[in-house]
Amino acid sequence: MSLLCPIDFRYGRPEMKGIFEEEARLQRLLDVEAALARAEAKVGLVPREAAAEITKKATTKYVTVKRVEELERETRHDLMAVVLALTEACTGDAGKFVHLGATSNDIQDSATALQLREAIQVIDEGLGNLIEALSELAAKHKKTIMLGRTHGQAAVPITFGLKMAVFASDVARQRERLRQATPRIVVGKMSGAVGTGAAFGPRASEIQSSVIAALGIGVEEASTQVVGRDRHAEFIAVVANLAASLEKFCTEVRNLQRTEIGEVAEAFETTAQVGSSTMANKENPIASENVCSLARIVRSLVTPALENVPLWHERDLTNSAAERILIPHACVLIDEMLARTTEIFRTLRVFPDRMKSNLEATKGQVMAEAVMMSLVGKGLGRQEAHKIMRDAAQAARARDVHLRDALLADPKVTKILTKKELDAALDPTAYLGQSTAVVDSIVKRVR
Repeated sequence: MSLLCPIDFRYGRPEMKGIFEEEARLQRLLDVEAALARAEAKVGLVPREAAAEITKKATTKYVTVKRVEELERETRHDLMAVVLALTEACTGDAGKFVHLGATSNDIQDSATALQLREAIQVIDEGLGNLIEALSELAAKHKKTIMLGRTHGQAAVPITFGLKMAVFASDVARQRERLRQATPRIVVGKMSGAVGTGAAFGPRASEIQSSVIAALGIGVEEASTQVVGRDRHAEFIAVVANLAASLEKFCTEVRNLQRTEIGEVAEAFETTAQVGSSTMANKENPIASENVCSLARIVRSLVTPALENVPLWHERDLTNSAAERILIPHACVLIDEMLARTTEIFRTLRVFPDRMKSNLEATKGQVMAEAVMMSLVGKGLGRQEAHKIMRDAAQAARARDVHLRDALLADPKVTKILTKKELDAALDPTAYLGQSTAVVDSIVKRVR
């Protein structure tokens, strides 16, 4: 069989893909059908023996993907094919009670909730692994000084550990968002064709509660024929937000690995890995670029997820085809991205000497703020101190000299600051503020 989608052969880890494979999906549908039969048996709608038989046969051992596909070709209805396959698998009269009172989306939406619950558990674990990798770097490099950059330009000194702590804090927020949203996302229903539960009779509410409890998911308390698609849209939005963060982290790796910066680099297998088919010298940040590329696909899924929300009346079918694509793709790709990003940072090569060299190459320009604050501390007005430093910085750049030389040539500065005080103000290691405390606090909180 030829493969078309890259997820089939290039992207995705076995555990997450396994959640959305055909047989796994079929088993979740059967799990819901079995839970329904048992719930109906509790209230007397279905004989207990029949419910037991339905439960016994509600596995892919008896109801195979192949048989369901055969029946779907006949019926042109995917869920009815499952119902018929389960019915014929049951012995005695049990088959008569399969799917009693239910509509397709009672089964399908509840099965989706089961898949989403599993997928979220995998994503949550991946987030924890990434937090650990980033925290490890933050703790290790909390005093590794480097340039801070704004607008792509040298700003003031920071530490690489602080940069990693910022990333770790970002991931912790994403994990919190996912956990907060999970009770709203992992939701099923058992309320019939338009949400009234009429086909289940006077004990419809009890049946729904029993099914939902057996499945261990939340309940759509007021439904139409379907679970509200705002729930699925929220999940896709959370995943897309996470994808944006992962792209942010990997874009930073790509930028810091630029030849002219060279402060970090992805791991590179020197004995076998190839950077370029023609430029044998190349060591490209391909893993980071891959994450950035996949992030664009994941974020693009937000639009169809939102467009699935406004269905006609109690529902139509315009959401169905899109959901078959966007939910599995979102889960498989974000899991892939998380694993790759974690490995990037777990094995990241960090070059403190290059960081120091790049800092020194600014010839003191990045310490202009620190000197300005020293001048203000001696009683000079902030605006006047700012102008002095702006003029000195421009003069130093024009003459291609260290900022110290330009400042020592300015009597307005030397009248206020001694050479020793000026040298102290120009020391980048003394101008890291609360960096260490922030790193310690974040690492302690997120680990």
